[in-house]
Amino acid sequence: MLRTEKAGFVSRLMLLAAAALAPGAVLPAQAEAASGLVPFKARYSVEWHGMNAGTTTIELTPNSNGRYTYTSGNQARGIFRLAFPDVIRQSSELEISNGVVRPISFRADDGSKATDQDVKLDFDWEKNRVTGVAENRPVSLELKPGTQDAMSIQLTLILELQAGRAPDLLWMADKDQIKDYIYQRDGEATLKTPFGAVPTVMWSSHRPNSDRVTRVWYAPSLGFTPLQAARTRGGKLEWTMKIQKLDRPTVR
Repeated sequence: MLRTEKAGFVSRLMLLAAAALAPGAVLPAQAEAASGLVPFKARYSVEWHGMNAGTTTIELTPNSNGRYTYTSGNQARGIFRLAFPDVIRQSSELEISNGVVRPISFRADDGSKATDQDVKLDFDWEKNRVTGVAENRPVSLELKPGTQDAMSIQLTLILELQAGRAPDLLWMADKDQIKDYIYQRDGEATLKTPFGAVPTVMWSSHRPNSDRVTRVWYAPSLGFTPLQAARTRGGKLEWTMKIQKLDRPTVR
């Protein structure tokens, strides 16, 4: 598999993986009420065309400055180590005000010394611009209202669902472009998980005029934590992610 193909696979995989929130510690009660988020740590198994490709771990942690850090890491397994020898890491620093997520910075690193797949974006909300470098190309784009990065966009959807709203369009800064994603509810399902049967609601997203569809199963009883995800292209399944372990403190 070519390096560019590797990067494309991991980038889209991590975008979906970012849907999981992961706890490391209990937030103070006031912070929980203000943001609606509880720290999480979650691990997912990943299958690529039916083959065990490895695991993805997601973690959301509160910072001392009132912001959050949201990270994801991918570890390949078996023959996939040949294509994905390094741990792929994405990280977003963000803040939440009045239920709205605002990314501050986004970083993506494939773990190698090369920088042709790395992304560094910084968001300036006073000037309404995102600047940085994506795959060695300079980035300077005007921000649309509510624009997210590849990690924070999933926190936005979770907060919308917690508030009882049904989002239909979200904007995301993806490398050197601002892209729009269409969201829709696809029904309900009860999933078998390592911690029992859990009712979920299904939401899908896709780019306009694209046949690639990502579907995520969110658990309302767990603060809409994603428990499973899958992506299809032209109606054919490409990959799936399923929850293996979830550390989520009980909200007081």
